[in-house]
Amino acid sequence: MTGSVKAMAVTTLAALVAVSTYSVALGSNGWLWFGWVVLGLVTLGMAAAGGS
Repeated sequence: MTGSVKAMAVTTLAALVAVSTYSVALGSNGWLWFGWVVLGLVTLGMAAAGGS
């Protein structure tokens, strides 16, 4: 993996922790989860493109 893909993976994991913490503390927010899914898909796309 390239440096940018690793940075995106770390950002995605940090966002997962943040969204999960927010959901536990203040209740679930569908837009936050939607944003996290989009971020995860972008990260997967970057990983797939970088691996080829």
